[in-house]
Formats: sequence, C-alpha cells, structure tokens
Amino acid sequence: MLLAVAGGIAAYKSATLCSRLVQSGHDVRVVMSSSATCFIGPPTFAALSGQPVVIDPFDPGHPAGPHISLCEGIDLMIVAPATANSIANIAMGAAPDLISTLVLQNESPLLIAPAMSAPMWDKPSVVRNIDQIRHDGVHIVGPDAGWLACRKRGKGRMSEPEAILAEAERLLSER
Repeated sequence: MLLAVAGGIAAYKSATLCSRLVQSGHDVRVVMSSSATCFIGPPTFAALSGQPVVIDPFDPGHPAGPHISLCEGIDLMIVAPATANSIANIAMGAAPDLISTLVLQNESPLLIAPAMSAPMWDKPSVVRNIDQIRHDGVHIVGPDAGWLACRKRGKGRMSEPEAILAEAERLLSER
C-alpha cells in the first residue's frame, strides 16, 4: 500500500492512519510532498511504517525513479490529506511533483481524503475537479464538517483515520 501525504495541517492525522494501516497488517510505503514536511516530519512516518519515507521525485535510492518502484506491487494508493492542489493535479493529469507522478503511474485503486478550508472546498473549480476525478474512478472519503484549522466550522475537515481505514479495507475486499 502506498500512503501519500500532501501538504496540509491534516497531515498529522495521516500519522495515525499510517499506524492503523500497519497494525491492520498492511505493508505501507510513505511518500510526502515537501510542503507536508512543514507540518509533520518524515521520521514519524518512517518509525510508524518501518520503511524510509520518500520526498524527492529523483531519490537516488530508486534508480528507475520512485514513481516506478514505489508503485510496483501495491494494492491501493491513498492520498491523505488530499489538498486542493493535489486534487487539481489529479483531475488535470498533471505531474509537477512526486505525488501526482505516482498517481499517474499507479495501476491500483486510488483513495483520497480531501482536506481544506470550507471556502476552498466550495470553490467551483474544486467542485469541478472532484466531479472529474470521481468520473475517472477515484474513490473519495470525506471531507467532514467540523472545526477547521482556520478556526471556523465548516465542511473540509479530513475524515478521521478510522473512516479512511474502513474505506481502504472495503476497497481491498472488493479486489
């Protein structure tokens, strides 16, 4: 399984998600966007997954490219949190960073857990991008309504790790 952590405050929840996935018996590889490292450190995910974390799209530990080697043999890719930027890249098929390049290389089901402010979530461009990726077969869990990092209540809160894990398990059971 591949867990991609994009750069949003909800990245701290992804540490719990990683732990729950490992405790459920999954082999978890973790990649992070460079902006995700501003919210939580790679050593956290390395300790929880038991594997090195990849941030650099040209990581020398992956001679063929991490987008090739990290997608080999995975049964599910999860992007959590999925930011407005990462969702836009997925919708457009753009690959300006490691996460979006992995999404294009990935042949397994893709599950995303959006996380952003309520005004961002309600923006017509984000609504269009969500509609597009749903049409493309991307599975989406959340977002939930509640207290947001902008200190307001609204829809945009990343779903809890247990809900993401439950959806991941459901998708894996269908394979």
